[in-house]
Amino acid sequence: MDHLDRVLLARLQQDATQSYATLGQVVGLSAGATHERVRKLRERGVIRRTTAEVDPAAVGAGVLAYVTIDSTSWMGDSGDHFAALPEVLEAHIIAGSASVLLKVRTDTTEQLQGVLRRLYAIDGVSGTQATVVLETLFERPVSPLTAEPQGS
Repeated sequence: MDHLDRVLLARLQQDATQSYATLGQVVGLSAGATHERVRKLRERGVIRRTTAEVDPAAVGAGVLAYVTIDSTSWMGDSGDHFAALPEVLEAHIIAGSASVLLKVRTDTTEQLQGVLRRLYAIDGVSGTQATVVLETLFERPVSPLTAEPQGS
């Protein structure tokens, strides 16, 4: 991946609805050459998907919590159990005192409590700790321009 690919990725992260002609103007390529580069980035899995960013509060998911899971056994095989809960947006095996870190969104704290109850029902879960986010200062995607590997 070269610098032009990284610039294209950054621009697509800002607005994925831009035409190939508009993107091409930014990097000095024709629309066709730009389309080919983006196609190759998709084929290689660099671009995993194109999606719309939705305001969570507008769709009834205004409560954000990060939940750590304590366990009595290895939780690496429990991904399907966590994925079965639609409120769980992300699940990560982590190092430290807890085994798993979840990103959870609900409409109310009562619904969050219900998610915690369902988590306790998963085999191997021995405890949870929820941290409720009061305000998000900022969120950002990985920048392809600042995340260049060493030696590139």
